[in-house]
Amino acid sequence: MKTLGIRLKELRLEKGLLQTDIAEFLSVSLRQVQRYEKDESDIPLSSAVKLAEYFDVSIDYLTGRSNKRQC
Repeated sequence: MKTLGIRLKELRLEKGLLQTDIAEFLSVSLRQVQRYEKDESDIPLSSAVKLAEYFDVSIDYLTGRSNKRQC
């Protein structure tokens, strides 16, 4: 099962975004985004919701609980 960090990185790369773009979007540091993508730090629920909405995927997809992007 894929993790949230892996999914975040995949979605970011699909859109051609940099980690700095995600950091700015979430108002966190670049290092924090790096931690998210390496699963070294948990993403707050509010940030996960923002990311799911931004990438137009379900929370279940983002967290690796489902392989279906939409509900």
